[in-house]
Amino acid sequence: MYHCVTRTLNGERLFIDLERELLRRQIWLVADYCGVQVLTYAILSNHFHVLVRVPKKEPITDAELLRRYSRMYPKPTDYQTARLDLVRAQLQCNGALGVQWRERQLRQMGDVSTYLKLVKQRFSTGFNKRNQRFGTLWSERFKSTLVEPGKALRVVAAYIDLNPVRAGLVADPKDYRFCGYAEAVAGRREAIDGLCHVLGEKWEETSAGYRMLLFGTAAEPLTNRRRITEAAFQRVIAEGGKLSITALLRCRVRYFADSGILGSKAFVQAINQRLRRQVRLELPSLSFTHGLEDVFAGRRRRGTLFS
Repeated sequence: MYHCVTRTLNGERLFIDLERELLRRQIWLVADYCGVQVLTYAILSNHFHVLVRVPKKEPITDAELLRRYSRMYPKPTDYQTARLDLVRAQLQCNGALGVQWRERQLRQMGDVSTYLKLVKQRFSTGFNKRNQRFGTLWSERFKSTLVEPGKALRVVAAYIDLNPVRAGLVADPKDYRFCGYAEAVAGRREAIDGLCHVLGEKWEETSAGYRMLLFGTAAEPLTNRRRITEAAFQRVIAEGGKLSITALLRCRVRYFADSGILGSKAFVQAINQRLRRQVRLELPSLSFTHGLEDVFAGRRRRGTLFS
């Protein structure tokens, strides 16, 4: 699973509700085309998060490739329609044009980089046309974090869905249209399936358990700044300065987006060993992760994140 984050150029707050709605549609549409599963997501005014699962590669039939392509490009020109008819005929007899088209489509399947590239390209092209602008819309290539299934995955999913709460836009993520949790509550099948995969349960159990995770502490959004009270001070002393997982989710923790790998010590080591075997060196961006306690202690080390 991958947690991906993309920001606008210079962090400009460009996305009004119309733009967020169009970006939301692209997130789901391109996921269907590329054959990846969106577990949850959140779109704000100058960036978006998406948690993506890449299923194991399996053979894809020509009929399925044509279905995905037709959904991705529902309004082809006359030339494109005629060419697609030719492609269909060539696929049936395994002609050269059909083989080339099939290979080109398969190269775009089951890949996170291709998925995000298509989402960003398709959205930015339309955004520039609607707003009479040109040039790049995004500040950089997306950041991605490899996330271990289990507890780490649940925490990251909740962190993403709590983005609008931390930004002070809503008090309850179910009221924010542009996040995976709200879509699941509204009944979207793909959003429900995504959160069910995160928690490994049916929706009846998932909906209650996930909501408990989201509201484990009745924390206020960041816009509600208050003075530290004596009671709050005493509570922190009594807790030994430790923060619960649910409390951490209400904080702006760069760790969720900036770590190369997120998971247990065994998971991190296994991924690093696999990378060393593949490229004969340890990639610097993947050579460490932070423990939650280390984030708030200002330390960085290799070690267990979630045991």
